[in-house]
Amino acid sequence: MMQLVKKDETTTREFVRQLMQRAGEKDQQVDKIVADILEQVRLRGDTAVREYTEKFDGHAPQNMEVSQKEIAEMVTLCDRDFVDALERAAENIRVFHSKQKQQSWMDPQSNGVILGQRVRGLERVGIYVPGGTAAYPSSVLMNAIPAKIAGVKEIVMVTPPGKDGKPNPDIMAAAYVAGVDRVFLVGGAQAAAALAYGTESIPKVDKIVGPGNIFVATAKKHLYGTVDIDMIAGPSEILIVADETANPKFLAADLMSQAEHDVLASAILLTTSETIAEQTIKEVERQVEQLERKEIIHRSLDDFGAVIVCETMEEAIEFANDLAPEHLELCAENAMEYIGRLDNAGSLFLGNYSPEPLGDYYAGPNHVLPTSGTARFFSPLSVDSFVKKSSFIYYTKEALKAAKDDIVVLADTEGLTAHANSIKVRFENENP
Repeated sequence: MMQLVKKDETTTREFVRQLMQRAGEKDQQVDKIVADILEQVRLRGDTAVREYTEKFDGHAPQNMEVSQKEIAEMVTLCDRDFVDALERAAENIRVFHSKQKQQSWMDPQSNGVILGQRVRGLERVGIYVPGGTAAYPSSVLMNAIPAKIAGVKEIVMVTPPGKDGKPNPDIMAAAYVAGVDRVFLVGGAQAAAALAYGTESIPKVDKIVGPGNIFVATAKKHLYGTVDIDMIAGPSEILIVADETANPKFLAADLMSQAEHDVLASAILLTTSETIAEQTIKEVERQVEQLERKEIIHRSLDDFGAVIVCETMEEAIEFANDLAPEHLELCAENAMEYIGRLDNAGSLFLGNYSPEPLGDYYAGPNHVLPTSGTARFFSPLSVDSFVKKSSFIYYTKEALKAAKDDIVVLADTEGLTAHANSIKVRFENENP
C-alpha cells in the first residue's frame, strides 16, 4: 500500500512534482460550464438559480431562504450530544480567534500631524457549505465565528438542499451555534454566482468563503475581483515528522485520518527510524480494514502516500519546509523546540497527543488552511480575512511646509509634475 523509500534529492523533487500536479490540472469543460452558469445567474437572477438547483440537486424549494425560526426548530432534531459538542468547539474557536482581533489606531505627533489606521469588518460575507456526503458542520463554525469576531455585519450562508428539498439539520445546528444571519438552500456554482452578483432573493456579498467541489472552486476563481474569496483549496494533505520515540499506531491512524478525505489526499511520514517506518506501514494495513472509507484510503495512500526515511531530523525538517503542507504533525521528543524551524505549514500539531482531527474540530485554531504548497505564502483563515483597513493622514499647514520640498523633488523625479504642483500651489504666494 504505502511505499517505503530513503530520502534523496530525486525523492524530494519527485514528491514535490507529484503533489503539485494533482491539484494543477485545469478542466476546460468544467471551466466552460461554470462560466455559462455565472453568466445566466448574473442575467436572470433567481430564475436561473432555481433552474440549476433543480437540474443538479433534483429539487428547488419554493422558498430558498430558511427562516431563523426553522433553523432553531431543526436544532431540536439533532442529537443533543452533537449540539453540546458543537457549542464547546465553538467556544474554543471564539477564544482563539478573539486574540487575533486588531484595533484601529491613531498616532498624534508633536508637529500636529496625525496618522492612523481604521480597521472594520466587511459589510456582508457569504459562506458556502457543501451538502450530501461532504456535509461538514465544523466548517460552518470555522468560517462564521471569525467573521462575527471581525465585526462582519451580516453573514449569509448557502448550502444545497437535500433530495427532499430540506436542509441538513446538522448544518443548521452549526449555523445556529455560530450565529449565521441568513441561510439559503442553494448550492453549486449558481450559489457562488448568486452571492457575488446578488439576486432578487439572495443579497450580494463582499467576500465568499468555504469549501466546495470543483464547480464551486472554479466559480470562486472566476468571481475573484467581483468579490473577494478565501482561497482556492486543493486536495487535503498531512505530513508527519517523527523520530524514534513516536508511536507507529498513532502515526498510522493520523495518516489515514487525512487519506479518507479524498482519493487525491496526500499522507506522508518522514521519520529518522527505519523501524518506526516499517511498523507504521504494518499498522496502516491492520487498521485500515476496520474503517468505513477504506477504499478511498487505499487509493489515496497508493497514489499519494509514502513513508520516507531521513538520515536526521534536520533533513526531515528541511524536506517539510520544501513541501509546505496543509497539516504538519511533529511526533518527536521535545516537539516544542522545533516550532521556530518549521516555517512552511498551514497548521502545526506538536507531540503525540495533538492529532490533526483535534484541529479540524475542537482546539480553536482554524481548519481552513492553505494547500498544495501555498503555505509558503498563504495563511490560515482568520479574523484578518474578514476585515478591511484604511489609513488616514492629517497634516497642518506648517507640517506640510516642512515636507514640501522633499515631496516636490520626488514627484519631479518621477515626471509627475501635477503631483508636484498640488504641493506648490499651497505655498506659491508665500515668501521663501
